[in-house]
Amino acid sequence: MKIIEQKIKMKAIILAAGVGSRIRPLINNSPKSLLKVGGNTILEMMISHIQDCGISEVVFVLGYLQKQIKDFVKTRFPDLNSHFVTNDKYAETNTGFSLMLAKDLIKDSAFVKFDADVVFDKEILENLIECEHENCLCIDKNINLDAEEIKVIIDGKNRVLNASKTVNPKDAVGESIGIEKINSETASLLFAELKIMMKDRQNHQEYYEGAYERLIKKNIPFYALDISGLKWTEIDTKEDFVTAENMFKK
Repeated sequence: MKIIEQKIKMKAIILAAGVGSRIRPLINNSPKSLLKVGGNTILEMMISHIQDCGISEVVFVLGYLQKQIKDFVKTRFPDLNSHFVTNDKYAETNTGFSLMLAKDLIKDSAFVKFDADVVFDKEILENLIECEHENCLCIDKNINLDAEEIKVIIDGKNRVLNASKTVNPKDAVGESIGIEKINSETASLLFAELKIMMKDRQNHQEYYEGAYERLIKKNIPFYALDISGLKWTEIDTKEDFVTAENMFKK
C-alpha cells in the first residue's frame, strides 16, 4: 500500500465520546477505543493510519473516561497536533451532538471524520483522500443489511440520495462504515446545520448522518466510495470484537 508522505491541509475528527455499553465486560474500566485488536488498540491503529496518510492535526471529541484517551494520545503520539473537546452530555446525546462540538477547532477546514470504534485497512483511508469527490462516504456493498446499519441509497452517478438507519435494506446499495471526507465549504454548512438541529433537544439523540441528509436535500453533493473487499469492521458487541480479532490478527 502507498504511504502519502507529504503533509496535507485536511484535518481529522475522531468521535470517541460514547460509553460502548454493548461490549461490556470487555471494557468495564476503559473506553472502547482503547480495546486491543490484533495486539494494538483501535485508536492506535486509527491514528497511525491518519499520520501515514499525511494528516497531522486531529480533533478528538471525548466524554466517557476521557482522561484515559488523552493520556494515551499524549504518551503514544507526543508529536501529533492533537486537540480535545469534551461532550459533557455524552450519556444523553449521540454522534450528531458530538460532531457539532468540533466546530471551533475545525472551522472551515476540510476534514475526514472517524467513528472511534472502527478498525480498517489503511488502503481505505488512502483511497478516500485520493478520491476525486470532495464529500464522500465510504460504503461497503458486500454486507448483509439490517436495522442497525447506516444504509445508503445512490443514483447512477454514485451520488448519495439517502443515508440512514431507516432506509429500506432492499433500496440500499450498502452500508456507510463511519469514515467520511468533507470539503471546507461543506464543513461550514455542516456545522451550521448541526447547530440548528441541536437547538431542539429532541434531536440530541440524532446521528451525524441526519445532518448529511439535510444537506443532501439542499442539493449539497455527497458521493459514495466503494471500499468493498477491503478489511474493516465496526466493534459494537463481543461478537464484533471476535470478528475484528480474526480479521486483523498478526
